[in-house]
Amino acid sequence: MPGFVHIVDDDAPFATAMERRLKQAGYEVATYGSAQHLLDSLPRESIPSCILLDVRIPGLSGPELQERLSELGSTLPIIFLTGYPDIRTTVKTIRAGAEDFLTKPLSSDQLLRAVERAIGRHEVARSLKSKLDAVRSRIATLTPRERQVFELVVRGNMNKQIARALGRTERTIKAHRQKVMEKMQVRSVAELVSLAERVGLLGDASGSQPTV
Repeated sequence: MPGFVHIVDDDAPFATAMERRLKQAGYEVATYGSAQHLLDSLPRESIPSCILLDVRIPGLSGPELQERLSELGSTLPIIFLTGYPDIRTTVKTIRAGAEDFLTKPLSSDQLLRAVERAIGRHEVARSLKSKLDAVRSRIATLTPRERQVFELVVRGNMNKQIARALGRTERTIKAHRQKVMEKMQVRSVAELVSLAERVGLLGDASGSQPTV
């Protein structure tokens, strides 16, 4: 599986050995001697990637870099590396979303399996984000009235109920509803509801208009 691996480790010989293994397997690789070095050249998210991150590095530690990347909105999976296993640190980083936690020295098989899993997960996450962004873009094209109709339709309201709630004729609501279907590029209410669920519009009924 092609992809990009970012190695953050101050142990130059170890980082070089991992870089060589990964390049032989077909991956693109970049190495960083410190957390700040990676932050100064923040990895792009446009291609499937992951980060191999040493726990104990000078300056900003591995877990601290994980927290900083999360604050910056990075979705790159992180595989932690350590020569000194620590259950507390392992649990903390995994709970914070780390993909894996490997102990040095590690075999080529361990390294490649972990990287393949991480990059695979990033590819899935990128695909999902792309689909969600497309749905949000379509929603953004709706007029305020169409948005109201959209939200009431996906909550199970019929045209007559929506017309009463918005003070419009049923014929007008039908026209708005058709426009919504066209702009959202769906053919059925079920598809419309599915899109609404994907972007979280149905996740909190308390913040929207009640069913009428």
